[in-house]
Amino acid sequence: MSTLEEHIDVDAPLETAWDCLHRPETYPRFLNGVRDARPEGERRTHLDVDTGGRAQGFEVEIADREMENVMTWRTTSGPDLAGTFSLLPIDRAHTRLQARFEYDPDTIKETFGGPRGFAQATAIERGVRSDLQQFKELAEAEGKGR
Repeated sequence: MSTLEEHIDVDAPLETAWDCLHRPETYPRFLNGVRDARPEGERRTHLDVDTGGRAQGFEVEIADREMENVMTWRTTSGPDLAGTFSLLPIDRAHTRLQARFEYDPDTIKETFGGPRGFAQATAIERGVRSDLQQFKELAEAEGKGR
């Protein structure tokens, strides 16, 4: 397994960022490749994802450690992927989102296509950074609306 860790500071309260992470309908707005997302019970979410030009459905199990402001996720169907989102309050109006993504490089290649080796790691890193930037924009817009 390979691991990627990134973070971004968000100009929104922790509660706003936490709420955005827990509404599957917002996932297509900040997760590249996710066409649709919907809850499938209390701890499961179904994602319709564009995987190299074709649609594929993934089931994702989500668990919270609310006292620590941590959301963990893992796929239960489709490729073997997992990750963690940790929210850390900077102050009352700002939050740091730390993301950890765990993946098998061969699984990523088989499922999504694209390069291998260093080029693949760079592409994944760029994608995660883009997703975090889009999440930041979403959470900040929602924070201003409150």
